[in-house]
Amino acid sequence: MRPLVEESENTLVLPGFVSAHSHAFQRALRGKTQRASHETGTFWSWRDAMYALADSLTPESIYALSRQAFRELARTGVRAVGEFHYVHHQAGGVPYAQRTLLADRVIEAALDEGLKITLLRVAYARAGASKPPEGAQRRFSDPSPDWVLRDVEDLSARWRTNPDVRVGVAPHSVRAVPAAWLKALYDATAASQMPYHMHVAEVQGEVDACVAEHGRRPVELLAELGVLDARFVAVHATCLSAREARLLGEAASFACLCPTTERDLGDGLADIGALRDAGVRLCVGVDSHVITDPIEEMRALETHERLRLRRRVTWAPEGGRSLALGLALEASLEGAAACGWRPIVTAAETSWAPVTRVDLSHPTLAGVEAGRALDAFVFSGHPGCVMPEEAR
Repeated sequence: MRPLVEESENTLVLPGFVSAHSHAFQRALRGKTQRASHETGTFWSWRDAMYALADSLTPESIYALSRQAFRELARTGVRAVGEFHYVHHQAGGVPYAQRTLLADRVIEAALDEGLKITLLRVAYARAGASKPPEGAQRRFSDPSPDWVLRDVEDLSARWRTNPDVRVGVAPHSVRAVPAAWLKALYDATAASQMPYHMHVAEVQGEVDACVAEHGRRPVELLAELGVLDARFVAVHATCLSAREARLLGEAASFACLCPTTERDLGDGLADIGALRDAGVRLCVGVDSHVITDPIEEMRALETHERLRLRRRVTWAPEGGRSLALGLALEASLEGAAACGWRPIVTAAETSWAPVTRVDLSHPTLAGVEAGRALDAFVFSGHPGCVMPEEAR
């Protein structure tokens, strides 16, 4: 066990940051999606560019792009990543001879950059209700949940002896995965308690489509299917109703918010207050790698709520912890738990071994009085304040 936070004259030591939701290959989209092809751009127009990139990937390029993305994460203080991996097959949808080839290359890229990784093997079946996969989606898709589970089993067996690798399952969304699949994947992985992540209510169109198909909102459907529990991670949760937040909280589930991506795509502001009030556990993710700044991700769990409510200091963590410490723990220990690492946490200590060190002599933090370093770092810091690995 080690202290949650250690502050010395020149160094602040925190539990290592975890980016619980990543699509590493999307790092290649930087600078390529910021000009609208029409009067305005939307999530869906961005998705077209992303699909074109996904359809061009090879085992060599996905490794190179993933390594670039993970290198940047490591340099900004991230020590573990949850990779929501959905490009599985060759262009056109034919599986590789080694079906998990692309997933293995992503895992190797993370390990080569010194990161722990939870490879979340995505299940994808369709373009929407009664719509077969089209275009690049064929690279993502499988004909049945059994094919998904076979890959999960193969990945688990191949990487079981590596202490820096975990494997989980990730139905892509209620749009891309039929309800019967959601239950089958949940039941098949319940005994192992592996992480179960899913995009949930990222945009209003997804919610509307779910209501049209199922007569209920996404989290209402998931609750009815019985797939919500303490290993369930709802990624984004941007467009939830208050009742949906309560359902997640009652199941002790997580919500992984990805503020820098959500604002880049124009998804909207999640009702973070409703999630907190409902007892939903929060963590953060880099998602599309539009910017790599885990400090901004954690800070946004408070500052985005300030924008939504138009007031300051919206959350008082339990146990007398400061707001800054509460946010830092969501960006580290909560993310680790969401990704299946299960750290033990007490009031003052944790078993989570990776650490992120902050240089208190950095000009950004100059003049900060003793005991206020964490507040200054969380609300005024940036990745340049994080000490590089070689300096440790």
